[in-house]
Amino acid sequence: MFYGLASGAVDTVGIEVDQVLSDIETLNRAAFEGKYEVTAVSFHAYAHLVDKYQLLPHGASMGDRYGPIVVTKKNGVSEIKGRNIAIPGTLTTAYLALRLYQPSFDYVVVPFDEIQQFVLAGNADAGLLIHEGQLTYADEGLKKIVDLGEWWSNRTGGLPLPLGGNIIRRDLGPEMIRKVSKLLHDSIAYALSHRKEAIDYAQQFGRGLDKERTDKFVGMYVNDLTLGYGERGRKGVERLMTEAFEKGLIPRPVPVEFA
Repeated sequence: MFYGLASGAVDTVGIEVDQVLSDIETLNRAAFEGKYEVTAVSFHAYAHLVDKYQLLPHGASMGDRYGPIVVTKKNGVSEIKGRNIAIPGTLTTAYLALRLYQPSFDYVVVPFDEIQQFVLAGNADAGLLIHEGQLTYADEGLKKIVDLGEWWSNRTGGLPLPLGGNIIRRDLGPEMIRKVSKLLHDSIAYALSHRKEAIDYAQQFGRGLDKERTDKFVGMYVNDLTLGYGERGRKGVERLMTEAFEKGLIPRPVPVEFA
């Protein structure tokens, strides 16, 4: 998403851009402190941040009939209810979706890139995988219990599952928000139109994925829905927030309004 800015291809019109690379749960926590003017967050975290941040109209990662996957060992459990699940963080949308799917389970928080080994070592009955683990779990001797993106699509008539989005601090003011929003939009558009170079750039952060799988993974989460939510994307966010509030999983209704 940020290749256009990172490569210098997008003119920052005098705005200094410092790119910070952190895992999503760390970014979620930092947003509660207002640490970054612009940040990626989980939609679950955004439900708690509406007063401080606005949702940008681009930059979403959505699971369109795919998403976070719950896995277990080959001879492991077949259901989640009452089990101990390793999760990547309580503010991740993956955790929120899992609670919607099955509210009754215990959990332990484990760094997202350590969950596979944690489950294989027998430290949890199952693990909730985000990021590259969705493509590599079978190689490591794990089997799928449920794909939450597929489950969500089936029960919502084909809506994508909104996982992460980009948000911007409200105190920047309308004019600066518009400028920064355009920079981010243009960066995504540049990356999509210079896909090969952007994939080469992204691969250095791919944690062991080969080029073919890097390309596949990027295509799953950086695509037309990233450039603009569109009607399906917005409806997906609205449905997620509505259901989460109705089930008591977020503290208040969340208006889906974009900067």
